[in-house]
Amino acid sequence: MSELFQHHPEAGAPVEPTRLSRLKRWAIGLLVFVIAAFGLALLLLPVPEAKAQTKGELRIGYQKSASLFVLQKAQGTLEKKLAPLGFGVKWVEFPAGPQLLEGLNVGAVDVGYVGEAPPIFAQAAGAQFVYFGVDPAAPRAEAILVTKDSPIKSVADLKGKKVALNKGSNVHYLLVKQLEKHGLKITDITPVYLAPADGRAAFESKNVDAWVIWDPFQAAAEKATGARVLADGTGGVVNNYQYYLGARPFVSKNPKVIEALFADSVEQGIWLKKNLRQAAELIAPLQGLPVDVVELALQRYEFNVKPITPAVAADQQKIADTFFELKLIPRAIKVNEAVVVGQP
Repeated sequence: MSELFQHHPEAGAPVEPTRLSRLKRWAIGLLVFVIAAFGLALLLLPVPEAKAQTKGELRIGYQKSASLFVLQKAQGTLEKKLAPLGFGVKWVEFPAGPQLLEGLNVGAVDVGYVGEAPPIFAQAAGAQFVYFGVDPAAPRAEAILVTKDSPIKSVADLKGKKVALNKGSNVHYLLVKQLEKHGLKITDITPVYLAPADGRAAFESKNVDAWVIWDPFQAAAEKATGARVLADGTGGVVNNYQYYLGARPFVSKNPKVIEALFADSVEQGIWLKKNLRQAAELIAPLQGLPVDVVELALQRYEFNVKPITPAVAADQQKIADTFFELKLIPRAIKVNEAVVVGQP
């Protein structure tokens, strides 16, 4: 170590030990200061607001035509209901019921909301899901329409006529039951199977004599073209229920989440029915429809989700049996095998 203090002409004067000690202390002090300053700077940096800890996520499949879900999504009310349970919400949009059921079957969503027909086709195809809730009957929310100047005055007048409808949908069942009521069969008319947009085009151009359709497409045709309701589901013809479906493991393992979903749906449904115009103004731009069309459609639905009852399941079984008789589904099914009772 003494060599460190020997004189070297090229290095200048020797450095004394006391001076070296002072330099060491100065360097250590500087290092401590830098570390302290850096730590203080970190403390002063803005910290992003911590998100609530979540233990799960409720993934909801919905369609734009599902007005209540559209309202709930826009208002964020369900997210507030689920936050205390540690659950977040993810909304996944589907173009129609069959695609939503497929998403449920492959595990892309946990719950969904559809009409009567899609679950019947999905169950017949082997899809795994359960019914766990139902909205009240809405028999006015689907109808057989004719043009305002049509000579057709009764369902009986449809014999031999062309009728547009979406194959295998709720309105398919409505048409069958209305024809039966008037002594006709589906073979007594010429069904023209068209999706809603194409159905309306054929209807307006009078390439078909009648169109069987549901809301809000029904309301849009009434408002825009003056279409006349020839018959709907009232009078005990059909109920036109709307169903809450889910993945069986999720529904059985998360009863509190299902309770929260029910509670929020009931609350928002009550608000919607008491504030139809305001609700329509919120929903219309999200559905891409005029406010008065949405308001008319909302008038024909009741939003008050309940658990599935034996009577509701029996009604769904009648539709399934009818579709099997018409060879619309490949095999007979038992709806009860896909029903969860006692939820929430």
